[in-house]
Amino acid sequence: MARLLLRKISTMEPIASSSAIDFPQEFVKFLNEAHSPYHTVHVMKRQLLENGFKELQESKTWARSLHADGKYFVTRNNSSIIAFSVGGKFSPGNPIAIIGGHTDSPTLRVKPISKRTNEKYSQVGVECYGGGIWHSWFDSDLSVAGRVFVKTADGGSEAKLVDLKRPLLKIPTLAIHLDREVNQKFEFNKETQLLPVSGMADLDLSDKKKAVDDEPFSSLKSIVQRHNEDFLDLIAQKLDLKSVSEIEDFELILYDFAASTLGGVRDEFVFSGRLDNLTSCFTGLHGLLLSSDESLAAETGIRLLACFDHEEVGSSSAQGADSNFLPNIIERLSSAVSYTTTDDKLKGKNFLLETYAKSFFLSSDVAHAVHPNYAGKHESQHKPVIGAGPVIKINANQRYMTNSPGLVLLKKVADSANVPLQLFVAANNSPCGSTIGPILASKTGIRTLDIGNPILSMHSIRETGGSADLKYQIDLFKEFLKQYSVLSEKINV
Repeated sequence: MARLLLRKISTMEPIASSSAIDFPQEFVKFLNEAHSPYHTVHVMKRQLLENGFKELQESKTWARSLHADGKYFVTRNNSSIIAFSVGGKFSPGNPIAIIGGHTDSPTLRVKPISKRTNEKYSQVGVECYGGGIWHSWFDSDLSVAGRVFVKTADGGSEAKLVDLKRPLLKIPTLAIHLDREVNQKFEFNKETQLLPVSGMADLDLSDKKKAVDDEPFSSLKSIVQRHNEDFLDLIAQKLDLKSVSEIEDFELILYDFAASTLGGVRDEFVFSGRLDNLTSCFTGLHGLLLSSDESLAAETGIRLLACFDHEEVGSSSAQGADSNFLPNIIERLSSAVSYTTTDDKLKGKNFLLETYAKSFFLSSDVAHAVHPNYAGKHESQHKPVIGAGPVIKINANQRYMTNSPGLVLLKKVADSANVPLQLFVAANNSPCGSTIGPILASKTGIRTLDIGNPILSMHSIRETGGSADLKYQIDLFKEFLKQYSVLSEKINV
């Protein structure tokens, strides 16, 4: 293939070396900012911009926008993000080394009509999102974060991030005196008994009722009619709005107000919600940033990170892994017209199929660490341990995409990076989850391997991960991104 003449562009200084970064502390800071998928993408965008990445728009042409040594990112719905660095010797049709994760986690989300009042308590109607361990949400101090659409002076609307950052809600358990069997079996109705309490109801509603009655016609009930006004007042104050009438709609997510933190006698643990799967968003981001250094000049491929929304509910959305988001971006990257070239024979050509066949995808989602109190739930020879490195996930029924060629490839990468690896297979009498790996592998034909850091209490409001595993996975991802183009030519299938 003729080599394209790509104009190199200057970039900012790369992020500090991995040995100079306290990844556990940085991860805790990341978790304490990323209380919703929108906030997660916002934090990732900020770090990418600080490290010389340029934002692209899907709604605009990329013709002549991409260059050798260039670093870019693009978002969809502000809840999914794809970032990539183009090798200095890249030609369309060359391989792409891909790391993938997801930005969402099981949670409770505020319903479109959330106003509830019962027994003189104000409550907030919530909807279960994903497969959470819902009993873990009882008696936790809960706050709210997400995005709010507000009216603008020109009659339009714009989205603003909001994080109320205070304990607002509580789902109280029933006292043991009123349920003597609660310790034998805790059962509850998710529609009627998983309702957070937000305060005491205002018994004098006459003035507020009149204000609602005086509102002009609207095709939907007004925001004040659908949600508790005290709740709306807090949002308006946080966004410096003049009144709640400026709020048009919102997508708000509940989260555990207790801060993410390091724990254990030697700080060997990370205690937090949303480790599934902000762990992979964080390690993937730092792997990409650390790989986008001087070695990029000699790179013949592309190094890419893709983090999707809606994995916890099946990925079938416009911004999920089962959408056209990643295939569309790879198609753009495989088109010669996207790059500056003087070769007329290549102009307008698309090398998508060649790129698919040469690329590799590390599907990164957290793995099940062996539980010391329930060790019998694990396959006897596959018991991943927190702090012992990333876990390669294998399933004969293709719930995970790992096979021998991928395992051989990753072992070479891990040996080069001095990163220990573990293996996980679900017991035959145990169900097995899945990831975005099978979805994207079947959609694109890209070779795929499933991997993840081990955690306990997966899908609980509060999960437990390993602080040492963060650097292990970052070093592995950095080495994979830097070495894949060379290694891929040495493993014949």
